[in-house]
Amino acid sequence: MKTIVPLFLILVEAAFLSGCKTADIPVAATTLKDAYRDDFRVGVAINRAQIFGDDQRGVSIIKSQFDSISPENVLKWESVHPEPGQYDFTAADRYVEFGESNHMYIIGHTLVWHSQTPAWVFQDDQGKPATRDVLLARLRDHILTVVGRYKGRIQGWDVVNEALNENGTLRNSPWRKIIGDDYIEKAFQFAHEADPRAKLHYNDFSLENEPKRKGAIALIKRLKAEGIPVDCVGLQDHTKLDWPTPHQLDRTISDFAKLGVKVMITELDVDVIPKTQHNRTAEVSQNSQKVAGADAYAAGLPEAKQMELARRYAELFRVYVRHRADITRVTLWGVTDADSWLNKAGRVNYPLLFDRAGQPKPAFQAVLGQATRPPGNRPCPDPSVSAMMP
Repeated sequence: MKTIVPLFLILVEAAFLSGCKTADIPVAATTLKDAYRDDFRVGVAINRAQIFGDDQRGVSIIKSQFDSISPENVLKWESVHPEPGQYDFTAADRYVEFGESNHMYIIGHTLVWHSQTPAWVFQDDQGKPATRDVLLARLRDHILTVVGRYKGRIQGWDVVNEALNENGTLRNSPWRKIIGDDYIEKAFQFAHEADPRAKLHYNDFSLENEPKRKGAIALIKRLKAEGIPVDCVGLQDHTKLDWPTPHQLDRTISDFAKLGVKVMITELDVDVIPKTQHNRTAEVSQNSQKVAGADAYAAGLPEAKQMELARRYAELFRVYVRHRADITRVTLWGVTDADSWLNKAGRVNYPLLFDRAGQPKPAFQAVLGQATRPPGNRPCPDPSVSAMMP
């Protein structure tokens, strides 16, 4: 039998997670961006329906809750540069205009990735592998065209995405096979050439795993030693309910901060499906495979699991706040549970702060409770916060 947990008990649990007194309820409603304005930006990845205004409920949440946006897909190579010599900036232009009209920090994602890049990029006219010189020319043209179009408008770019294997070695992607290891340096140099003032990021998942983290540290050290303009490391943080541990996350942020770069949490969500918990990676190919039990919560997420998710988000944000001097942005990878990439392959997942109806979950309240406050003025989350949501 499904146990119904009253809203009051959920609020009490959320209050406990925040470390405040339940007697403080109610207080003035707040938003994620306001709660964390003294800590770091709180961002969200937005999709095409939101960019074009087809999802007005999502748009309302984005505008009210977040002060930074990332494009889920519209700035990837296959979207803006689908054919040789053919660029399509229709959706990308609307994305940037959306951010500007709402006074948001705008992220460009992503310039160089082994996935969602058309096959022609790596081939000659006969379908054979392109030469190093040809591929470098295409890379430079793409970066200068895309970054140059939004010079001074997009503030930060995920220049290279997921270049490492789980053991910390360089992924043998077509970029590396054809150009060599220095394709990473070239990408950063081209991006800096296109917009010298933009912040440039290296972005990857599972960096909390020690072997991969060591590989990323070595990569960043090498880039900086060569004078390559890398400003930030993006931790994707596609997390599980039990991974990474707070210690792993704390150590990872500290290790990168010691290198003299800022840290961004770029693609945050929490996978709640039990059968995927053994999988300590965010590799797209693995997380899109069908697994037994993927629809375990097809009828809804049990209240006990909702509270477990809330505790997990509180745990993550406690670490982020502790490192607020080094973290500049925390971005959720999707607006509502319905938008999440973790719903692939038969999965019915609940990884974000807003449910499929656009309502804030207990996890939302738990996250609000972790924001820093002046001494003696750390209010509990307001139960009426849902009333301000669409």
